[in-house]
Amino acid sequence: MSERVQNRTRREYSVNMQLFLAPSKLRLSRAGFFALCLISGAAATLCHAAPRTPGTDTEVLERLPLRPGDDATRALRTLRQALAKTPADARAASTLAQAYFDQAMAKGDPRYIGYAEAVVSHFSSTMTADLLLVRGQLRQFRHEFEGALGDFSSALRLDPQLAQAHAWRGAIFLVQADYPAAEQACQALRGIAHSALAGACQGLLQAYTGNLQSAQTHLQLALQASSSPENQLWLHTRLGEVASWRGQSAQAEQHFKAALVLGLDDGYLLAAWSDFLLDAQRPAEVLALLAPWESSDGLLLRLAEAETLLKLPAAAKHVQTLANRFDAARLRGDVTHRAEEARFELRLRGNPQAALAMAKANYAVQREPRDARILLEAALAAKDRGAAQAALDWLRSSGFQDARMLALAKDLKLRSP
Repeated sequence: MSERVQNRTRREYSVNMQLFLAPSKLRLSRAGFFALCLISGAAATLCHAAPRTPGTDTEVLERLPLRPGDDATRALRTLRQALAKTPADARAASTLAQAYFDQAMAKGDPRYIGYAEAVVSHFSSTMTADLLLVRGQLRQFRHEFEGALGDFSSALRLDPQLAQAHAWRGAIFLVQADYPAAEQACQALRGIAHSALAGACQGLLQAYTGNLQSAQTHLQLALQASSSPENQLWLHTRLGEVASWRGQSAQAEQHFKAALVLGLDDGYLLAAWSDFLLDAQRPAEVLALLAPWESSDGLLLRLAEAETLLKLPAAAKHVQTLANRFDAARLRGDVTHRAEEARFELRLRGNPQAALAMAKANYAVQREPRDARILLEAALAAKDRGAAQAALDWLRSSGFQDARMLALAKDLKLRSP
């Protein structure tokens, strides 16, 4: 057996062991599918505390409570203990770091990003393919897309069969609206016979380029082929979004509810479902859904929108909390929340000029559908068609089809001087 095959076998064994330790919570196998989630949307659901890297190996930042049945926390503790016994073991380090990253995404807690970065930093001169994969994910979290792409490329030079690296490259190219490059990533996944990820990648690419019916077909086939609840959640969520873009509200709701029934924590799902409900003028349903998630900026934003629509007293408190969090983020140089802050300024503060400035700055970095939508909304409110020209150009060149965004574009052309 070659060394590469041995390494892959060990990696798969390690992942399978962690899935055994925490099959319903510690979603280590989900990284490839999460890569194809909207990077901007996922990051926006994280809570407001800044990621922090410990100064020393022995520094205790916080002791997180271990609740009965908390498989994720228990499994993380087991992984930490394993690394402590063999601190030079790159495989143990990459498994723990990946687990931290997955927890940050699932729970909306960026402290786990800092924990993961501390683990990876000890191996900067001896990076394996798996460690490069994790470091790339951490860099894309901070929107350091070029550095992340470099890490994924380096990982693939060490292990050309590393499907997650191809998937993350495809995700970043979709964020940047570089569709030819995203197509190459999808082809790479097909080339290594990873049909589920390849189908998901191709489905998203087709959705973003206006082929919504074909996108649904690819995503549905990937769903039928998937036995993992985590991957099923992701696919149902994306199918819900595509159906919503097509104006198929009943079908979209079925997919979102099918994802919720799986019972897994997922900030992106909650944000997407909340957006669907808000667009459908159903804010009351958002209240019960997001009440336990006030620590997440993106989800608190949607909760505050629902409360504002319902004229509830809690809205004022939550608007002020969001204002404080966004102010704190700017002070520490965190620019990963610009799209959410633009939406906050527009919908909750009624300040279209501030919203437009944020949306323009965001769109210079991230060019996904939700980024285009807030730019169009802010430009329309500010009566400044020229400020939204990049989004208008994208709508025309990509062929993206969504009735709400096309209506915004039409209104901009009619109302702007």
